[in-house]
Amino acid sequence: MYKIKSKTLFIGKKLIYLPTCQSTNDEAADLVRLGQGLEGTVVITDFQTAGRGQRGNQWLAKAGENFTLSLILCPHFLTVQQFRLNVAISVGIYEFFKPYLGEVLKIKWPNDVYVGDQKLGGVLIENAIQRSRIESSIVGMGLNINQLLFENPRATSLRKATQKEYQREELLPDLLASLEKNYLLLRNGHFDALKMRYLQSLFRYQEQHNFRQNENVFTGMIVGVTDAGLLAVQIGNRLEYFDFKEISYEFGN
Repeated sequence: MYKIKSKTLFIGKKLIYLPTCQSTNDEAADLVRLGQGLEGTVVITDFQTAGRGQRGNQWLAKAGENFTLSLILCPHFLTVQQFRLNVAISVGIYEFFKPYLGEVLKIKWPNDVYVGDQKLGGVLIENAIQRSRIESSIVGMGLNINQLLFENPRATSLRKATQKEYQREELLPDLLASLEKNYLLLRNGHFDALKMRYLQSLFRYQEQHNFRQNENVFTGMIVGVTDAGLLAVQIGNRLEYFDFKEISYEFGN
């Protein structure tokens, strides 16, 4: 399984395939803890039983139909401004899917990918920080490829959106190549270009929409994202900034 033809310099050169596991992020963390977390290592599974998402959510995917993987990176060049890595990874995933989905594809802050109002996939980055720099990062990804039936009506897949079935082994080299390209842009000091790409692809950017903060629903317009990852929302005549745990999007029925 996953005998892929590499298109990268280092991402995916070491690829560990597990038919099933609790969490690819946990498996990758064990490799790092044991001193075996070579940068670019990918841990991939057909089915994880205890996957994690943002906000403590559980990530559920049907066995053998999607991409469930974790990537080990060593971005020592980054300080604790962790959002920069988030931008590079999000743009990498976006550019992988874009040829198949076109303009309906968006990056939903902070790091989900959406087709219209439906979630195509998400990212969970877990960083180990030492002396104000990122020592290692485990980038967990759940990307829906061939799954057609979801418990959550706000979920979709590449197959559902395009009405075509895909061979995951054929797609994986392109995904890893896109991730590596954008990670190297970040490493080589091109964050401003990556952030511009991120904003150009941002879900509901510069549009009036409803948001929720606790029990309060309000109308605002996303006008930017700070380098620290805070969402800048124009609410009437004032500008407010939100962390990803402080605000959520409102969707119609």
